[in-house]
Amino acid sequence: MLHSLHISNYVLIDSLDTSLPEGLIIITGQTGAGKSILLGAVSLVLGAKADASVISPGADSCVVEGEFVFDEAPEGLLQIMEEQDMDWDGRSLLIRRVVAASGRSRCFVNDCPVPAAVLQSMAGYLIDIHSQHQSLALADRRFQMSVLDHYAGNMELLARSRESWKRILSLRSELAACQERLSRLREEKEYNNARFEVLDKAKIREGELEELEQLQKKLANAEEIHESLSEIRALVDASDGVSVSAALKDAVRLLSRSSKFVPELSALETRLESARLEIEDILSEVVSIDEGVPDSGDKLSEVEGRMSLIYDLFTKFGCRTEGELLERRGEYEQALFDSGALEDEAARLGAALEAAQAAHSALCAELAASRRRAAPSFASSIEQSVRFLELDSAVFFVELSDAPEGPDGADSVRFMFSSNPGVPAAEIAKCASGGEMSRIMLSLKAMMAQYTGMPTLIFDEIDTGVSGSAADKMGQMICRMGRDMQVFAITHLPQVASRGNAHFVVSKDGGHSTMRLLSDEERVQEIARLLSGSQITPEAVANAKSLLAQQAETII
Repeated sequence: MLHSLHISNYVLIDSLDTSLPEGLIIITGQTGAGKSILLGAVSLVLGAKADASVISPGADSCVVEGEFVFDEAPEGLLQIMEEQDMDWDGRSLLIRRVVAASGRSRCFVNDCPVPAAVLQSMAGYLIDIHSQHQSLALADRRFQMSVLDHYAGNMELLARSRESWKRILSLRSELAACQERLSRLREEKEYNNARFEVLDKAKIREGELEELEQLQKKLANAEEIHESLSEIRALVDASDGVSVSAALKDAVRLLSRSSKFVPELSALETRLESARLEIEDILSEVVSIDEGVPDSGDKLSEVEGRMSLIYDLFTKFGCRTEGELLERRGEYEQALFDSGALEDEAARLGAALEAAQAAHSALCAELAASRRRAAPSFASSIEQSVRFLELDSAVFFVELSDAPEGPDGADSVRFMFSSNPGVPAAEIAKCASGGEMSRIMLSLKAMMAQYTGMPTLIFDEIDTGVSGSAADKMGQMICRMGRDMQVFAITHLPQVASRGNAHFVVSKDGGHSTMRLLSDEERVQEIARLLSGSQITPEAVANAKSLLAQQAETII
């Protein structure tokens, strides 16, 4: 329940600080006194959109603060608090909204800052505001279905159905994306396969072109290389019949002999021997290289053909290196593999979607059966309520028909109504008057209050279009709801205003709106005003006292 309300600098309300009791709370006041402003302030606490226009003239900011207390906090509210990582004892909840002159607002829950969206998500567990225009919701089939589902106790089943539908939509999206990609790959498959085969057949190696270029140069100049190396062998191996190695060997021997007498020659002997060994090693490598240089012949044509193939592949595939060609080959190979893998994935998703649709169809069937079981007793309950509200000949029933499967099942609902004998029932929005709509909506709200666990309900002139004894019975019904929950009733009807545990009046003083709790005598005067207008007569006072005395009578 809403335990207390503090408002500062909100439109015409300079300051309001009030505690609110349990049960039925009546709020009255002359037209234009500020009752709608009060509702706007409460809506601000529930996350309604705010801008600088709500700030009182001359003020820098406005503050609206509501304290809610619970005997047992709703599970959904506990979950929201847990998601926001806020510790809470489940008893007292303080919500504060501050709007600055810039138009920006800040929201706090138990002094912790939160986005306005969090307040909006909490609103459904705190207060249900029924404005005087909300009866139009009766024309909304989604609202009609929601009321029936609450009555039938379908909320857990409905949650499963909505989750099941979300899975179906997700699988459909995944399958469509998979099939689109698969279709594209199938169209490109022949092309990808042909290009992959070209690259795969080429057997390109990293660094191969550089090796081929070096080999091509060697083969193209093989004859010249052989001639040069042969001359080197001739010069080193035999010069005038004596090889350089043999001549150096003799020189080493001579130096060795003379070094016995000239010690300095010993170092020269060592150096000359090293030179001889180096020359022999060079000659050995020359011979090896000469023998390793192949004759050009067919080998040159083969190498140049291979180089030409690689250059052609560079041009064809827009590459500059063998590495890029190998990457391109991998891409085509992956595309060909993806085609097969995607076919498997599409088959898996198709099977999963089929199973999800079958599971959802089962939930839809379960919902449909539950709704059809509940519809007659639900309709009977509403019909009795509206007849109690002096629509004596009213006929109300629920018409259910098949509809395409969706998140809320596979049913379409229509509330059918007739208030006149012999007149066929029609859709409620097409045949009910404003007063009839108000009475039907009150009956629905009274019924929903038993099933939704709503802690606080605000009726903003739900009695519009109703008067006389029908208004009195609406007051009885609202009063009965106040026995089990906190109910605010903003009204102009004395039959309703005479009910309730507390009576507040909203008035305007010096251009500013205020709200105060009436004493017993003040309440008599306020109800007398509702009865007779601005000129309060003794008869109106007596009538007011009589209405208040009937408060304790049995309701319905």
